[in-house]
Amino acid sequence: MRYEEFVIEGRNAVIEAFRAGKTVDKLFVLEHCKEGSMNTVLREAKKHDTIINYVKKERLDQMSETGKHQGVIAYIAAFEYATVDDILKKAEDKGEPPFVVILDDIEDPHNLGAIIRTANLAGAHGIIIPKHRAAGLTATAVKASAGAVSYTPVAKVTNISKTIEELKDKGLWFVCADMGGTTMYDLDLKGPIGLVVGNEGKGVSRLVKEKCDFIASIPMFGDIDSLNASVATGVLAYEIVRQRMK
Repeated sequence: MRYEEFVIEGRNAVIEAFRAGKTVDKLFVLEHCKEGSMNTVLREAKKHDTIINYVKKERLDQMSETGKHQGVIAYIAAFEYATVDDILKKAEDKGEPPFVVILDDIEDPHNLGAIIRTANLAGAHGIIIPKHRAAGLTATAVKASAGAVSYTPVAKVTNISKTIEELKDKGLWFVCADMGGTTMYDLDLKGPIGLVVGNEGKGVSRLVKEKCDFIASIPMFGDIDSLNASVATGVLAYEIVRQRMK
């Protein structure tokens, strides 16, 4: 099912979006405003574990397309999220060992969309992203995926480290991208695998890196020190493809 609205403004509209079960990726609320129906907005947001961004009126005015935001603007997921079990079932239905891409705090929706597109073409069965501090399935991400989001499920989880542990119990092993790792060509990347790619600036967080079985580096010979996150995902994903095809 596809959602048509990407941005919702106004208290009643946002409350109804929550109650209709729509996924609010980002919620912007006027700071220090807690009277009347705003309390209901905040209560619904907390009930659905939505991150609340308190901002000044000037910021809301800049973001508003209608000029009638009433102190609240919500960004709604452009597509429904899948579950981790949906992703594993897709692999099972295809009779293939699971291949999952896990994104540790990718913030740029263009990068998220490009990664979904690459993951689809590389045969990954799905993508897992964190609920907080990361890009979600906004209109920008959906557009950048060039239609791939219709075929490659994206799941949102509260805790990436815990999800990795749960998937390890189901037979997956994990490799993360990091410049300090073993050259990817020297690693065995076959079998049920999770590829972990980190934040555009900070890379994979320490806690998540500690959960991974291997750390893979991409050989680089240029004058700058890193690849764009979506390009790095593509390079590593296709090394996994190469090894799976052998």
